Amino acid sequence: MANFPPVEEQLAYIKKGAADIIHERELRERLENSLKTGKPMRVKAGFDPTAPDLHVGHTVLIRKLKHFQDLGHTVIFLIGDFTGMIGDPTGRSVTRPPLTRADIDRNAETYKAQVFKILDSQKTVVDFNSRWFSKMSAEDFIRLAAKFTVSQMLEREEFHKRFQEEKPIAIHELLYSICQGYDSVALEADVELGGTDQKFNLHMGRTLQKDFGQPSQIILTMPILEGTDGVQKMSKSYGNYIGISEPPQEIYGKVMSISDELMWRYYELLTDVKVPEIEQMKADAASGKQHPMELKKALARRIVQDFHGEQAAAAADENWAKQFQKDENPEDLEKVSISLQVIVGAGSKEEIEDLAKQKNIPCFPDRSSVMNPPPGKQQKIVRLDKMLLHAGLAESTSDANRKLKQNAVKIDSKPFTVPNLMLLVPADSFVARVGRKMKRVQLVD
Repeated sequence: MANFPPVEEQLAYIKKGAADIIHERELRERLENSLKTGKPMRVKAGFDPTAPDLHVGHTVLIRKLKHFQDLGHTVIFLIGDFTGMIGDPTGRSVTRPPLTRADIDRNAETYKAQVFKILDSQKTVVDFNSRWFSKMSAEDFIRLAAKFTVSQMLEREEFHKRFQEEKPIAIHELLYSICQGYDSVALEADVELGGTDQKFNLHMGRTLQKDFGQPSQIILTMPILEGTDGVQKMSKSYGNYIGISEPPQEIYGKVMSISDELMWRYYELLTDVKVPEIEQMKADAASGKQHPMELKKALARRIVQDFHGEQAAAAADENWAKQFQKDENPEDLEKVSISLQVIVGAGSKEEIEDLAKQKNIPCFPDRSSVMNPPPGKQQKIVRLDKMLLHAGLAESTSDANRKLKQNAVKIDSKPFTVPNLMLLVPADSFVARVGRKMKRVQLVD
């Protein structure tokens, strides 16, 4: 028999970060019943394996599953291998292309490996909705579909909009919500978790459970996480995502780039820190007792530790401090080799001499050594914008020039703002930095 915390304590933890609970009164009754009988609630969240990699925005629901798991309830990580072949129409203005079975199987294996960085694999029920749908006959499906009308389906915002705009709505798309609803029947779910954009599908579960003589599940919706820009929802297409499989240093740096205001949102949705503790941190930051940067570093360590472990989190923290607080270079800095031929600017001896007379041309490492080259060294003019492009620190030469003008470019901690640079070759390797990105560059003939 499971031992559960007091109901009020459970409710406070469950409600942390939640957008809506339908209905809280029913949830309280189920919690009280669990406490009385020792029987855990069955808490379900479904995920269609539509992409091989998850970002931290996807983990908001998984984190909430973990909260139920921490409280002693049974969590069910449902992989929609059947519904994935239909394609969820949520948020879609056109029909989503269905996945192949090979795509689904491959992505499902990746999902399992990733989610168990948050959930306890020994306590998590992993299920696939093909387990019941593959056994259904055509008659079973028709009887299930007969429980709903076309007008009910058109109440869904995406379908209503497409109908008004005379855009096609495929029959299989109408079935998606019904299938998701039936998942709750098959699993006898007490609670289903979903995003705020999933309410229509989640209500299908309540409706069907009632039709099948089961208590209707409680719906708990979680907000859509904003990306690192703090504006758009987190998405790879917006370039504002934090991938859970990214290197520790990349995750740490992206967390440190978010605003102080967004930091509290991430604490709420991406950690197990309880609300009173978050409120205390807010008060400490407001009073000056704690600096927001230190609180953000603690958040970055937590998130890295979740996906890469304590040792990697500590190393990322130390490297970030070296890079941005102590102006030192991380030990594991990526190295790139760039051919002089692709970045050389003025090349003739006369051109170089003319430019050397211009006192405003930047020199590296310093003007004195460049103007008086030792034996075996020769002066060269290189294009910094081209070098940044080939080092992977800029998307184009235009982008590189923008970064130069913004004073965002440093070579061995020395700032540069114009594209021409005079140096001596052969040259030792040096560290090129643009904003938060750094590479060790070696110029080769």
